[in-house]
Amino acid sequence: MSESPSDQTLPPGPCLGQAQLLIDSRCELGEGPGWDAERSELRWLDILAGELHRARGDGREHRVTRLDRRTSYAALTRDGDYLLVAENRLSRFDPQTGQTRDFLPFEADDPVTRSNDARVDPHGSLWLSTMGLGAEAGAGSLYRLHRGELTRLRRGLTIPNALCFSPDGRHAYFSDTATGWVMRWALDDQGFPARGGDGAFAEPEPWADLRDSGGGPDGAVMDSDACLWLALWGAGRVARLSPEGNEIAHVRVPARQPSCPVFGGATLSTLYVTTAREGMASPEEADGGVFAIELAERLPGCRGLAEPPLRLA
Repeated sequence: MSESPSDQTLPPGPCLGQAQLLIDSRCELGEGPGWDAERSELRWLDILAGELHRARGDGREHRVTRLDRRTSYAALTRDGDYLLVAENRLSRFDPQTGQTRDFLPFEADDPVTRSNDARVDPHGSLWLSTMGLGAEAGAGSLYRLHRGELTRLRRGLTIPNALCFSPDGRHAYFSDTATGWVMRWALDDQGFPARGGDGAFAEPEPWADLRDSGGGPDGAVMDSDACLWLALWGAGRVARLSPEGNEIAHVRVPARQPSCPVFGGATLSTLYVTTAREGMASPEEADGGVFAIELAERLPGCRGLAEPPLRLA
């Protein structure tokens, strides 16, 4: 989720084409896509409906599992199951049997927050965030689950999003959508934010200014060239940002509220994009669906990074 822009501006950089509707899932808040290479399967969540969606890479065999609470991400573990990131708890989910078992409380003492963005880093640890149920200012936090231990990295965020990592593992990226900025955080050799002389985590640095992009920075994913692909909620496009934080290309999405991209397919050259119909008075048929575009010919050599499995111990 993110805030709608106040105006529209023309995006810089060439348009690589328009993503096409692949799955008419009509999610209220489609989010958290991931690619399971072993199963050749795309997965994503409808956060507000509490649904886990899965489908083949070509859109076939779309199936939905209803969960018992609002859930924003399903991280693939080394054991082949999923760790579900949800309001009030983290839990293990067996994709074969559909059985769920509790793993760890997650802001269980805070009734006004829910989980939001999440992604596994190159160390096999999970970064995950929370936000207020009504996007209350400053209600959200950013965490890292490292070898089964949960550490709060930052408080006072409103809509934490855009979690992803440089291919060399030296930097983490995130956005507080309400600010319009993507931040970059230097990491230590264990994948935690570097610490200053006082032992506290050093401050992240402003990296990409999206305040005039026409949309709010939402979910993001990194490619093998260290370029960040960022969904711009309200702008109907996914922007490709250079390692310096400049928009150098984009993909059009024929839905106003793209929420998060992910690379998948046999060569990780297909870009999938989840979208949402949340807050729309009159959503179109495609709003809330999953879109896809093949980038192999449009951007030769561009491919995503393999999704690291989550290490829980």
